Amino acid sequence: MAQRSGQEDPERYLFVDRAVVCNPATQADWTAKKLVWIPSERHGFEAASIREERGDEVVVELAENSKKAMVNKDDIQKMNPPKFSKVEDMAELTCLNEASVLHNLKDRYYSGLIYTYSGLFCVVINPYKYLPIYSENIIEMYRGKKRHEMPPHIYAISESAYRCMLQDREDQSILCTGESGAGKTENTKKVIQYLAHVASSHKGKKDHSIPPESPKPVKLQSGALFYGELERQLLQANPILESFGNAKTVKNDNSSRFGKFIRINFDVTGYIVGANIETYLLEKSRAVRQAKDERTFHIFYQLLCGAEEHLRSDLLLEGFNSYRFLSNGNITVPGQQDKDNFQETMEAMHIMSFSHDEILAMLKVVSSVLQFGNVVFKKERNSDQASMPENTAAQKLCHLLGLNVMEFTRAILSPRIKVGRDYVQKAQTKEQADFAVEALAKATYERLFRWLVHRINKALDRTKRQGASFIGILDIAGFEIFQLNSFEQLCINYTNEKLQQLFNHTMFVLEQEEYQREGIEWSFIDFGLDLQPCIDLIERPVSIRLANPPGVLALLDEECWFPKATDKTFIDKLVQEQGTHSKFQKPRQLKDKADFCIIHYAGKVDYKADEWLMKNMDPLNDNVATLLNQSTDKFVSELWKDGVFIPLSLCIVEIQNNVTSLDEPPVDRIVGLDQVAGMAETTFGATYKTKKGMFRTVGQLYKESLTKLMATLRNTNPNFVRCIIPNHEKKAGKLEPHLVLDQLRCNGVLEGIRICRQGFPNRIVFQEFRQRYEILTPNAIPKGFMDGKQACERMIRALELDPNLFRIGQSKIFFRTGVLAHLEEERDLKITDIIIYFQSVCRGYLARKAFAKKQQQLSALKVLQRNCAAYLKLRHWQWWRLFTKVKPLLQVTRQEEEMQAKDEELVKVKERQSKVEGELVDMERKHQQLLEEKNILAEQLQAETELFAEAEEMRARLAAKKQELEEILHDLESRVEEEEERNQSMQNEKKKMQSHIQDLEEQLDEEEAARQKLQLEKVTAEAKIKKMEEDILLLEDQNSKFLKEKKLLDDRVAEMTSQLTEEEEKAKNLGKVKNKQEVMMVDLEERLKKEEKSRQELEKAKRKLDAETTDLQDQIAELQAQIEELKIQLAKKEEELQAALSRSDEEVAQKNNALKAVRELQAQLSELQEDLESEKVSRNKAEKVKRDLSEELEALKTELEDTLDTTAAQQELRTKREQEVAELKKAIDEETKNHESQVQEMRQRHSTALEELSENLEQAKRFKSNLEKNKCTLESDNKELVSEVKGLQQAKTESEQKRKKMDAQLQEFMARATEGERAKVELADRTHKLQTELDTVSALLEDAEKKGIKLAKDSAGLESALQDTQELLQEETRQKLNLSSRIRQLEEDKSTLQEQQEEDEEARRNLEKQLATLQTQLFESRKKLDEDVGTLESLEEVKRKLQKDMELTSQRLEEKASAFDKMEKTKTRLQQELDDLVVDLDHQRTIVSNLEKKQKKFDQLLAEEKTISARYAEERDKAEAEAREKETKALSMARALDEALEAKEEFERLNKQLRTEMEDLMSSKDDVGKSVHELEKSKRTLEQQVEEMRTQLEELEDELQATEDGKLRLEVNMQAMKAQFDRDLQARDEQNEEKKRTLVKQVREMEAELEDERKQRALAVAAKKKLEMDLKDLEGQIEASNKARDEAIKQLRKLQAQMKDYQRELEEARASRDEIFAQSKENEKKLKGLEAEILQLQEDLAASERARRHAEQERDELADEISNSASGKSALLDEKRRLEARISQLEEELEEEQSNMELLNDRFRKTTMQVDILNTELAGERSAAQKSENARQGMERQNKELKAKLGELEGAVKSKFKAAITALEAKILQLEEQLEQEAKERAAANKIVRRTEKKLKEVVIQVEDERRHADQYKEQMEKANSRMKQLKRQLEEAEEEATRANASRRKLQRELDDATEASEGLTREVSTLKNRLRRGGPISFSSSRSGRSRQLQIDGTSVDNSDDDADSRASDHNDTQASNQTE
Repeated sequence: MAQRSGQEDPERYLFVDRAVVCNPATQADWTAKKLVWIPSERHGFEAASIREERGDEVVVELAENSKKAMVNKDDIQKMNPPKFSKVEDMAELTCLNEASVLHNLKDRYYSGLIYTYSGLFCVVINPYKYLPIYSENIIEMYRGKKRHEMPPHIYAISESAYRCMLQDREDQSILCTGESGAGKTENTKKVIQYLAHVASSHKGKKDHSIPPESPKPVKLQSGALFYGELERQLLQANPILESFGNAKTVKNDNSSRFGKFIRINFDVTGYIVGANIETYLLEKSRAVRQAKDERTFHIFYQLLCGAEEHLRSDLLLEGFNSYRFLSNGNITVPGQQDKDNFQETMEAMHIMSFSHDEILAMLKVVSSVLQFGNVVFKKERNSDQASMPENTAAQKLCHLLGLNVMEFTRAILSPRIKVGRDYVQKAQTKEQADFAVEALAKATYERLFRWLVHRINKALDRTKRQGASFIGILDIAGFEIFQLNSFEQLCINYTNEKLQQLFNHTMFVLEQEEYQREGIEWSFIDFGLDLQPCIDLIERPVSIRLANPPGVLALLDEECWFPKATDKTFIDKLVQEQGTHSKFQKPRQLKDKADFCIIHYAGKVDYKADEWLMKNMDPLNDNVATLLNQSTDKFVSELWKDGVFIPLSLCIVEIQNNVTSLDEPPVDRIVGLDQVAGMAETTFGATYKTKKGMFRTVGQLYKESLTKLMATLRNTNPNFVRCIIPNHEKKAGKLEPHLVLDQLRCNGVLEGIRICRQGFPNRIVFQEFRQRYEILTPNAIPKGFMDGKQACERMIRALELDPNLFRIGQSKIFFRTGVLAHLEEERDLKITDIIIYFQSVCRGYLARKAFAKKQQQLSALKVLQRNCAAYLKLRHWQWWRLFTKVKPLLQVTRQEEEMQAKDEELVKVKERQSKVEGELVDMERKHQQLLEEKNILAEQLQAETELFAEAEEMRARLAAKKQELEEILHDLESRVEEEEERNQSMQNEKKKMQSHIQDLEEQLDEEEAARQKLQLEKVTAEAKIKKMEEDILLLEDQNSKFLKEKKLLDDRVAEMTSQLTEEEEKAKNLGKVKNKQEVMMVDLEERLKKEEKSRQELEKAKRKLDAETTDLQDQIAELQAQIEELKIQLAKKEEELQAALSRSDEEVAQKNNALKAVRELQAQLSELQEDLESEKVSRNKAEKVKRDLSEELEALKTELEDTLDTTAAQQELRTKREQEVAELKKAIDEETKNHESQVQEMRQRHSTALEELSENLEQAKRFKSNLEKNKCTLESDNKELVSEVKGLQQAKTESEQKRKKMDAQLQEFMARATEGERAKVELADRTHKLQTELDTVSALLEDAEKKGIKLAKDSAGLESALQDTQELLQEETRQKLNLSSRIRQLEEDKSTLQEQQEEDEEARRNLEKQLATLQTQLFESRKKLDEDVGTLESLEEVKRKLQKDMELTSQRLEEKASAFDKMEKTKTRLQQELDDLVVDLDHQRTIVSNLEKKQKKFDQLLAEEKTISARYAEERDKAEAEAREKETKALSMARALDEALEAKEEFERLNKQLRTEMEDLMSSKDDVGKSVHELEKSKRTLEQQVEEMRTQLEELEDELQATEDGKLRLEVNMQAMKAQFDRDLQARDEQNEEKKRTLVKQVREMEAELEDERKQRALAVAAKKKLEMDLKDLEGQIEASNKARDEAIKQLRKLQAQMKDYQRELEEARASRDEIFAQSKENEKKLKGLEAEILQLQEDLAASERARRHAEQERDELADEISNSASGKSALLDEKRRLEARISQLEEELEEEQSNMELLNDRFRKTTMQVDILNTELAGERSAAQKSENARQGMERQNKELKAKLGELEGAVKSKFKAAITALEAKILQLEEQLEQEAKERAAANKIVRRTEKKLKEVVIQVEDERRHADQYKEQMEKANSRMKQLKRQLEEAEEEATRANASRRKLQRELDDATEASEGLTREVSTLKNRLRRGGPISFSSSRSGRSRQLQIDGTSVDNSDDDADSRASDHNDTQASNQTE
């Protein structure tokens, strides 16, 4: 079909892109524009939208170019919705029309999808390119898949055919039709490829790999496979057939020029076991001439291109241009090379196990066909005779064919023709010789092709492996309509008419069967009748001319018998016979080229009848045929071995008895398709063998082969493949619409659509219809569950559709064409409205959202502006700048990180500890849970073991039932096998009979030859009689003897008269006997009619009883199934009740736990009250501490006021300390406020808790009231259940009573059954006796019939002999009357009369004997018939008894059915009650689920609380860690203070030392003058010491200031941290308290709900226990009733088995009775035959009486003449003497002749006896064969019926058992699932309870933890307070020490000042002293007492300097102090 061009994705060429197809935009466009199809010349049809309607015309706008056009309404075709574009099955299209089909095919073709389904068949369009969809992967993809599961493909068709064959055991056929070039051959190859891959044998699967993706089978290596494997051979048969039967045409490069039917046989397992190929209508004329640009068959070109040199020399091959039959020379096929193809064909032949000699012989014949064309003839000059100037071509031809050249040329140029009885040589003209050579070439090639097919079939046939079924693949030309069509087109179109009729039948019959399955009211239509008139016009035979005129083929065959007939006479006769036919048309004008026209289903076809007679006769030169038959080449002689036929001229001579003139051109002979007799046997079978010499035309043979093909196709399940050619240019991707439309019409695609239109092609399942179109009927279906059918009915009522437009089936809704499209339009409009509304809502929502966003943006802008303005104000504020700069310098962040790390470590350790503790607790709980679960599982195990035991019992029952059914099945299978064996034996006998009949036919032929010999002997005898007549003329003298004998004759006449009277009396007696026999026969006939009527009534009653029994069996089975379902439902309900009770128990436990939790919460409340009291005490303590602190503060204030006047630094310190004290006061106030708020919150919590507890109590009370109400309702329900249980018990008692009655009835029935069995045994004995008697009677009757037939034949033979002799004698008497007088005639008449009388006497005696024997036989037969009547009456009595028994059983069954109905009613009540219980359980489950949801929410809240508490704990730990760090820092600062104090003490010591030194100096002042140097040294040392002291003091002051600053910072940070911590603690406490409140509320709610549920559960448990008790009682009752029912069912089954046995016996009795009736009918027929023979004998007697009377009249006349001629007696005496002498001689001669005649008569009688015996044997054999055939047919029917019944029974039993098993399995699964669900629910409920308990415990633990935390916080607060007190004390001590130190420092400073002043004074004095010493003035020293006031008289400058230095130092000291304070 296509060439390979690269690898692509195969799915692209198989699957449709649904995203592109289901585009909502295209759907909207379609609905908006109202698109339709209008006709177009270019595109076939174009899409357009309707704009305006103007009457019958419509204004339309084209979709392509938006042009407007006017179109008639009738030309418009509807368009399908876009949903249906590229649909895989065109039967699904809502609008079925040409345009839609073409558009769908076009869209799929342009998308690369070449396969499309159209209903039952597949449409294929040739892609003209390679598609990657034929690989092995694709084969595996389609393997085992159903048709609807995969996209359309030829593999899907093949797979469905293969699977149907295996499943249904029905033969399949795949019919590929189409034009040349459409791809039929390629598709057949793909089918064979698929089947060879799928159905190859095991060896083939191991070794063989199908050549993938190749249009031709791939060359296989020799090592890959073993030689001649079947699948490989099957694949390699195609190349051979293609090379010999395919050719290049204008349309197709590889066109099959013949039709073929490939039959692939499969065994039972589905493996290929053989194949067979049948061919039709080979275009053999192509071997002789070809059209332009076309080639002959491929083998010629392959041979000329691919043959090697030695082969070319052997075959005498030449170049392409040297052969006349190759009209166009060497035309190459693109993409193929003939040389390679030749090698492939040779290899394929080797694979097909062709021998080398066979291949060489075939190629020789091929070369000889080419050589036939090179034989050239010329016309002689003087005459028209042809001559052969050169015989080189003839020599080559004769060398190749093994002929003699001279004989060949003589046979061609001057053949021998039979004229009359002689053979004459006739010279041939050039035209006749050319025609003869071409005919020989065509015939040889056709015979070669036929032999090749036969040889391939022989290779593919596997006689050892018998095929069970087959798949036939038909590759035949499609419908052809050319401008002028010939005989071949008529045959092809006739075939396609037949195939289309088959297609119509199969397609629409299947469609109508689906309607019947769905229960639709439908009147069946036989669409095959639509094509019948056209088929009758072509094929009607001549024998029906009286009723209807013969068909075209019959008229053509008739014309072929007439030598002067021409094509014109044939057309005239055809027009005359068929001119008025509806499907036949004459040419309208004289100029028309067509001769006649036939209206086919695909269109009108014009036929030109040129050379139709020659094509139909297919004449051939008989002389050359005989030469070819006598060829020296075995192969050629084998091809032509049946070549000698009777020429047509002889046939015509025999028919018309005239001789053809020598001037007319002779038609030598006919060679039809049956010329190859052996091939006819192989191809068409032995049944179609024709006798040699019969004249068979091409039309007859084609008709026969077609009828056989149609018979095989009708016996198969056909699958249709329609191949379509897209264009004639062989271009890929191009599709010509008009060409495709023509082919669609021709292929019957549109015909199939027309058939679909008559019915309901669109169908949709209920669920899909409801799902898709419920939007159109929103309020039609109420809420809740509704059956799909009812819902669809309501929807259709709401849609208000016309009832004619739809039908509602059992599972689908069927619609007419276009209805679904209308619904789609309405749905699209509805959806568009909804979407528009939805869009408007969405747009409004989005607009509002955008507006709100803009509003938020405005408010955000305002906030930004405000913040920007605030920033602009703050940015120049110095404090803000300082804040921004100082903030990043703080080191708090690092400390926080460290604290966080340590906190995390702490948290981890705590988490580990808590996890370990939790795991321990969990393990303990799990241990307890596991123990509880263990106990629960033990209980479940016990319950499940009980259930398992019940299930095992059920399984054992089912196994027993299964075994019983298997036994029945085995019995039936054995019966079927026996029937099959009988059938085979009957077939073998039939074959034997057929062979015997053939032998008899041969004997008949021999007898006919003997008869012809006897006729020749008769002619010789006639000649002798003539001679005898001449002798009689000489013996006239003996006439006198007759006168003497006259007297004797008179005496004899008198005797004859007496005998005649006696015979008349005998005849009268025989007439009376005959009348009596007729009366007896009438009586017998009346009795027979009565018996037939009674038998028919019996059969009707039997059928009724059978139907009733089947109905009753079905009802019983349904009741059993319902009872089993009730059991299962009861078990389910029990389990559900148990689950509910367990749940109620669990809920009671949960309620108790909740009450415990409430008590615990109350205890917690009391504890909280105690905590409150403790808090009050602690508050009082805190107030006391506060008072103490206030007192201490006042003391501090006083002390601070005392120390205010120290220094500026001390004032600053004081202010700071005052600030700190104020902050401490604030902190204390805040703490007191917090304590007060906490106390208030605790009070509020207590009050809320109390309120919640009161609310919970109220809710519990309400819930209790509800539970009491529910309890009342449950008690009322319980009472109702008890009443119903009582009713059930009563019903049970009634059913038990009925069961007892039934048991009694069954016992009675069993007794009657035993009596019936006895009667049956007696009847069987009687029937055996009757059969034996009937056999004897029939044997006697047959003997009598044989004797009667023999006697009748003897009498007939005698009569014929008498007639012959009478005719001879009459001729003699006539001659004698001419020669002599009437006397001689009279004498001769007398002698003849005497002979006749003697013969009559003998015949009468024989007849009397026969009549006596017949009368005795009649009496015996009457007696036997009377006995038979008595037996029949006894049988009728037995039948009446059985009918009565059946009526009684039916009454009992009706009673049982009524009892079962009552049981069903009770069951329905129980079901309703159980449904109510189920509803209650569901309600309880919903409540439990809600509670579980609440518990889950509570768990979530608890988890959140835990996370928050963990967070707060982490923060608290962090704060504690920070406090600890700060404490460590405070300790370090205290240590630093201690060190500072120690340093201070050291300074004080130094100071003391200095003082001591100063005192020493003062004491040693008097010794100053000792040495100035020592004073200076001491001064320097003192100055140094002073400076060092100053530096040390400065450093100490700096350190003190730093420590004080650090302390202040720490205190500030501590206060900030405390404030933050307090706030966080307050927030956390508030959150915790709120969460506690919510949790407490939830806990209270849960407790209330749990209490309610526990109450409800307690009530439910009580009710459940009651119900369980009731249910146990009911179960016991039901088990008892079930046991009784099972026993009743077993008894019923036994009864049914007995009924079946009785039915079988009845059937056997009826069969025997039918056989007796048949034998009696045969006896009647024999009696009627005997009566007919008696009538014939009576007629013969009457004729003999008439003859006797006539003889008497003649005798009287003779007597008168004798009396008149007495006068001339004397004259005649001489003549008389002469005549007497002559007569004596003649008498002697006559006696001799009579003796000879008697001998001949004896022989003739013997032969007639033999013939009669043979005839009787033949008749007997025929009757036996007919009986055997009838019996076989009856057996086949019975077999089919039995198989159908078996299948039905198997299907019913399987379906019932499957349904029962599946139902049981489903119920078991449901029960298991319910058990699992309930177990899960129990486990979940337990888990939930445990979780709630855990959560409650955790809540309690949390509350305790919070209490502990509160205590810890209190302790921490106390510790903090104590620490604060200690710190305050330490501060106070430090302040006291600082004041002390300041005081000491001040003292030291004062002393230092004094010392400095003293030292200054001393220095001054020293300086003055020095000056004075220098000047030499007096030196005056002041005394020690007046040291301070004393002044040395030193220069003022020095003193001033010293003062200035001191001032500067003081100022520096003050600056440093200020800077330290600021820091």
